[in-house]
Amino acid sequence: MADICIFQFIACEGPGYLGDYLQRRGYSYRIIEINRGAPVPSSIDGVRGLVFMGGPMSVNDDLPWIAPILRLIRAASAVSTPVLGHCLGGQLIAKALGAPVMKHATREIGWFPVRRLVPLPSLAREFEAFHWHGDTFKLPSRAQRLFESDACANQGFRIGSTLALQFHLEMLPSMVRTWAERYAHEIVSPSPTVQSSGALVLDLSHRIERLHRVADAIYGSWCDNLE
Repeated sequence: MADICIFQFIACEGPGYLGDYLQRRGYSYRIIEINRGAPVPSSIDGVRGLVFMGGPMSVNDDLPWIAPILRLIRAASAVSTPVLGHCLGGQLIAKALGAPVMKHATREIGWFPVRRLVPLPSLAREFEAFHWHGDTFKLPSRAQRLFESDACANQGFRIGSTLALQFHLEMLPSMVRTWAERYAHEIVSPSPTVQSSGALVLDLSHRIERLHRVADAIYGSWCDNLE
């Protein structure tokens, strides 16, 4: 059985809950540690799906792995190999498929509501998700917009079996705490769209539990394309 390739761009932003979910569903995966210099595969031969995690860099940065990843996404999309992106990963998908990615009017960091714009099985009309981004994407041609928040109109889209998300479903309690510490410089001045470190971890276990129920619905919808 072919593996799902999960691209990791920084050690603290790994697959998290997604890894647990894939294992429960019986899917094998391997992590491609771009942060450790792992090469981007030159083709999608033998690959069951592609997943791209988050990171503090921008898709517009001059980094040697960005162009090969964009080519890989385009190749996968052309033959309907499932692709999934979280935050930076979603922005990589958008750019690969022809949409601009740019600085957003405001950072969105913390626990904020997201609204579903189309029917998705087992998913409420509004749910709380975890956010940490300063960039945003426009929609590629033929994309169906799936989600929005008060601060960011484009929180997710799909094109066939490709799913791009601006928010984070993969969070574990340890990841929230680590990000709050590692990226503390980004939350020193809380605002209506940026929460303090204390707010990020408030009622964390219950928030993570609710987030994972949302993740089950969205990941489940994406995984149906792997069958």
